Amino acid sequence: MSLPDSLIPPDDSQRLEALAPYLVLGNAPDAVFDELVRLTAKLFNVPIALVSLVEEGSVWFKANFGLAGAERVARNESMCSVAILQQETTVYADLEREPCQLTEPGVVEALQLRFYAGHPLRTSTGQAIGSLCVIDRQPRVLSATEITRLQALAGVVMRMLDLRLALRQQELPSSGLWLQLYRHLDLSLNRLDTLSELARWEESPDTPAAIQYQQSLDEEAELVTKALDHQINAALAALGK
Repeated sequence: MSLPDSLIPPDDSQRLEALAPYLVLGNAPDAVFDELVRLTAKLFNVPIALVSLVEEGSVWFKANFGLAGAERVARNESMCSVAILQQETTVYADLEREPCQLTEPGVVEALQLRFYAGHPLRTSTGQAIGSLCVIDRQPRVLSATEITRLQALAGVVMRMLDLRLALRQQELPSSGLWLQLYRHLDLSLNRLDTLSELARWEESPDTPAAIQYQQSLDEEAELVTKALDHQINAALAALGK
C-alpha cells in the first residue's frame, strides 16, 4: 500500500526496526493488556480505548476495548498513524468539525467517531512504535490532568511491552507476575465501577457527593498508575532491564 508522505516519519525504517521485536509477542489475547485498556476507558469515561502498534502498512490493535472484531486497519485509515508523528499527545476534540487531514476518513465516518486522543508509545531509544488512545463518539475536551494521566498510562503500557518481551526472550515463566498485575488491575476496576455507580445516583455532577466521587476516581487513577509502574519497573530491574 502506498502511504502519503505526510504519514511517514523521516526515520520510519529505524522505527519499524525498533517495532519488530514487539511483533513476536503475537496477536493472542492477553488479559493484562485487555484489563489495562478497559481501565483506561473507565478512567476517561469513553467507550473505546486501544493499544496500537503501527506497522509498515497497517495498524495492529494489541489491546482493544470497545471496537469488537477490529484487529487491524490500514495505516492511512488510523488516527494512531498520526499520533506517532508527534512528541506530545495528539488530540482531536471534534473530528466532525475539525477532521484529521492526514488520514482517510472512511473508518472515522463509518464508526461515527468524534473524539480522539493518543499518546505515542516510545521505546528506550525514542522510537514511536504505537500509541495508547482513547476514543469517543461524542466531542469532548481533555483537561490538563487527563492529558498527564494518558501520558503516564502510555508509559505503563510501554514498560509492560518491555516486560512481556524480556520474559519471552529469557524464556522465563510469566504467569505468576502477569497474574499479579491482572489482579491489581481487576481490584482497581472494581473500585472504579463502584465509584461510577455511586456517582450516577447523584442528581448532578456538581453535588458535594458527586464532586467527592470524582475526586476519589482521580485519586484511584493516580494510585493504580503509580502502583503498576512500581511493579513493572521492579520486575524489569530484576531481569536486568
